[in-house]
Amino acid sequence: MAADLARRLRRLERVAELMESRWTLPIVKKPVGLDGLIGLLPAGGDLVCALIALGVVIEGARMGASRGTVARGCLNIGIDFLIGILPIIGDYADVLYRVNTKNVAMIRRDLARSHPELGED
Repeated sequence: MAADLARRLRRLERVAELMESRWTLPIVKKPVGLDGLIGLLPAGGDLVCALIALGVVIEGARMGASRGTVARGCLNIGIDFLIGILPIIGDYADVLYRVNTKNVAMIRRDLARSHPELGED
């Protein structure tokens, strides 16, 4: 059971990395991922990223994360989406506000309460 949860958590961490910190842009010296790039697409990029982030939270719920953790994860997604739709500011915020990383860390902490072998980080 714990081995399966650990495997699923690693998969969520890989999704978070791909979405938020896969590459480093030389100009800004900040790691970026698909979230920052897809978010540049007008009228739908931020929605696509929010749906991917929602998939991470749903998987956390399937793994046994508490309702509170799922609710906070959804709130994080809502904040990221609302900030992301702002022109220019939202594009920069997509690089700084790492919603998937935050949500995966919350899911890990929550699951570690009942499965200490998963660890806090």
